[in-house]
Amino acid sequence: MKNHKTLLIVGLLLIPQMLLVRWFASFPQLVEQYYSNGLYPIISKASRYAFGWLPFSFGDIMYAVLIVLGLREIVLLIKNKFRGFKTFLLKTLAIVSIVYGAFNVLWGMNYNRLPLHESLGIDNEYTTEELVELTKKLIINSNSLHNQLAEDENSRVVYCDNTEGKNACLQEIFTGTINGYETLKTQFPKLSYPPKSIKNSLLRYPLSIMGYSGYLNPITNEAQVNGMVPAHRWPVISSHEQAHQLGFAKENEANFIAVMATLNNEDLYFQYSGSIFALRYALNDVYSRDKELGEDLKARLNPGILVNYQDSRDFWDAMDNPLEPLFDLFYSNYLKANNQPGGLKSYSYMVALLVNYDQRFPNTF
Repeated sequence: MKNHKTLLIVGLLLIPQMLLVRWFASFPQLVEQYYSNGLYPIISKASRYAFGWLPFSFGDIMYAVLIVLGLREIVLLIKNKFRGFKTFLLKTLAIVSIVYGAFNVLWGMNYNRLPLHESLGIDNEYTTEELVELTKKLIINSNSLHNQLAEDENSRVVYCDNTEGKNACLQEIFTGTINGYETLKTQFPKLSYPPKSIKNSLLRYPLSIMGYSGYLNPITNEAQVNGMVPAHRWPVISSHEQAHQLGFAKENEANFIAVMATLNNEDLYFQYSGSIFALRYALNDVYSRDKELGEDLKARLNPGILVNYQDSRDFWDAMDNPLEPLFDLFYSNYLKANNQPGGLKSYSYMVALLVNYDQRFPNTF
């Protein structure tokens, strides 16, 4: 009985936690100053020192163990004909309360920081003309990089086509990502990354089925890359997840930081990965406004770039499954619950950041 009372108290703490997080969300300047640029960098570095040296993902193992234990509890509950159901509910509520608290203290409060365009002092609106100008720049840059990396203009850019050496290639990417952030630090002094804590996820196939290229474990602060996705995507995914580690929780902002980190990397492969990633978003935005103009701009691309795009589509098409709409719905609602009201559509904010950053610093792309 005493145990039930303890579980209930811990579980009910979820309510004041949620109210407190909601209150903090009303003061993004405070979150920016005291959490994102105050407490969080200390937590983040400590976590990366604690888990970054491990050659495997401690967070993935933790998730796997929790899933197995959770399934075991459910099986036992059914086997015992739902005797002890009250205890099961109290345990579940207590665990949710603890996880919610840990999530927000260790990383999640970053969702409530100042919008990145405000921190950078740029606008978040743009015209079609400004969008087209950016897209043309990205096309020129992407074609130039493709010409240097591919056999000819019709061929895909290939990196690490040796299946057995994939992990070694990924380790090179992870090291190269840090180099990109060191270069980017001249523009964004707060982007000091070391120590490294990024890994090839142990849960690659489940991630692929769910449609994820990578993720950040908010508890252990380990960045995970899905090594099953086409290799031309690795640099920008790695940079994206490391942006999350640095406190840019929102997907669109992490995308922008990832593009900047790859374009400022000395490695041409990184630059190509980031450039065609940004270009895809820009082209999609053009298409949504003027399909004919979108087709005209697409025709200016080297055919080999389209082959790389097709590689990505083919990979995700092969992973299609009946549960995918549920995963999308869950993740979209997760984004909405964490200060991204547009859900999955909020990813387009990255284009606004790119356009306006390019307006302020014209030589970026």
